[in-house]
Amino acid sequence: MGRNISDAVRELCLSPPAAEEVPSRGSPDFRVHGKTFATYVINHHGDGRIALWLNAPDGAQAFYAENEPEHYFVPPYVGPRGWLGVHLDKGLPWSAIGERVWEAYAKVAPPKLRQRLDRAPEIEPPTDPLPIEAFDPLARPRAQAVLAELRDICLALPETTEGVQFGNPVFRAGKKAFAGAHSRGGRIRLQFWVGADRQGPLAFDERYRIPAYIGHNGWMELDAEDYADRPELEALALDSYRHFALQRMLKALPAPP
Repeated sequence: MGRNISDAVRELCLSPPAAEEVPSRGSPDFRVHGKTFATYVINHHGDGRIALWLNAPDGAQAFYAENEPEHYFVPPYVGPRGWLGVHLDKGLPWSAIGERVWEAYAKVAPPKLRQRLDRAPEIEPPTDPLPIEAFDPLARPRAQAVLAELRDICLALPETTEGVQFGNPVFRAGKKAFAGAHSRGGRIRLQFWVGADRQGPLAFDERYRIPAYIGHNGWMELDAEDYADRPELEALALDSYRHFALQRMLKALPAPP
């Protein structure tokens, strides 16, 4: 059977002594003795890249990113600390990718482990493409069905548009997002503003959780993978819309039956 890029990355990054894979913020980290030397990132916040972020040795980031920008880049967040981004699907030979991984591993590994790996690991290049779900988890049929229903509900409200925020679809009332969707752990999740007073009662339902980053502002997240009731979604979307919409938009709402 053929292998795709994800298979090749794991083989390469787990080849060095004592290397292990640890999930971190939705992406696999590869570590040795608790120190990260590589992170595998697919379409991070919709950037379109299939890449490794590597804890590169001093000077490597500037050298490679400036001289081979078609293959290397400065990654977000960790770039200011000298990390190097490596495109995995732009034609860079996997022997070169292996060299960069070895350099990152050697930077953080204890001396005894570095001595056991005197050269970069070698692997066979991948032959199969990544499944579309790996690049865009919302491309799954179930996710598309839920997203289509959410879109139908949200775009029926006055002056609403669909956009993208951090790589995920959001629906805006004017300029303000009032609903969104994303995938985590292979499940589609929808987000709405409900207000702090409703968060606690809703959390008694196991389908709901207070999301990170925006939960303190009154937002709630609904797991819609197994079941999504349209009247429930309509009520959530309308309440959230009312919170963010301008007065003229509220006046344009149809009268309740």
